[in-house]
Amino acid sequence: MPRPTNVYTIRRIVELPDHFDQFLVEADAEGFDTLSVLQDEWRNGSNRFQRSGEILALATIHDEIAGIGGITQDFVDSSWLRMRRFYVRPAYRRRGVGRQIALYVLEHAKPFDRQIALYADGPEAEAF
Repeated sequence: MPRPTNVYTIRRIVELPDHFDQFLVEADAEGFDTLSVLQDEWRNGSNRFQRSGEILALATIHDEIAGIGGITQDFVDSSWLRMRRFYVRPAYRRRGVGRQIALYVLEHAKPFDRQIALYADGPEAEAF
């Protein structure tokens, strides 16, 4: 059970984290397929956030996964970057976790000086 605190760490990851399956089950139960797509693409090697400008970041609170998100090359226009695969666990929403992940990956993208796209899927994502 997540502890009530706003002290979290955001870091770049180059491997899917331990306990990712539990994280994925929670997202799937809410009807979000973003993490299952992330896992599938990671496993088949089609997207590991390794190309120029790309990053995948993980937020943790007391070593528990709070959220994830990244930037990849846009599949419509490869000269752009695209924010994607964002998911924050319900217990950590509205506490700044998603915003801090976004700021972290956007800061990473600054030196690449590329347009950044965001496609929101639904009202909650649009509000974010």
